Amino acid sequence: MENTVLGKKLDRWAIGVSTFVLIAVVALRYMPQIGEDAMPFDIHILPAVHAVLNSLVAISLLGAIWFIKKKNVDMHQRMIYLAMGLSALFLVSYVVYHAVTDPTKYGGDLGIVYYPLLISHIILAALILPFILFTFIRGYTRQIAAHKRLARWTFPLWLYVAVTGPVCYLMLLPYY
Repeated sequence: MENTVLGKKLDRWAIGVSTFVLIAVVALRYMPQIGEDAMPFDIHILPAVHAVLNSLVAISLLGAIWFIKKKNVDMHQRMIYLAMGLSALFLVSYVVYHAVTDPTKYGGDLGIVYYPLLISHIILAALILPFILFTFIRGYTRQIAAHKRLARWTFPLWLYVAVTGPVCYLMLLPYY
């Protein structure tokens, strides 16, 4: 019972965090650019950093699923903590990059592939955050049945977002 009360408190926190992140990312589209001169480093390295971070998230998620199938809960948790930490780093870096630069335009011949991939990536990235947090909270508070139910949906969607991010980056690489 105690874990359920903690879970409900953490759920409210997760909703607040998800709402804040969504508002911040949408606001990036409408706020004036800060300008690259304001950064103490070459900001153009960040898209590559984003691709690496997302790739590491995907690897961590695959490790997490592998370990839980082996019934190694401790390593499963470590992989999820790693995926969460890497995702948080990605999000901060993403916000910094888009606060400073204009979006990169795709100019290739594979728009029929690129745009559906990008659109599905963006939509799922926006929608998945609260589910990642709720799934994490269920695991953290040892509500295992609820954690498993959520993870069946959250895992493949989070993995899709983590994989399609680097794929979109690679498709945009000639235009950076």
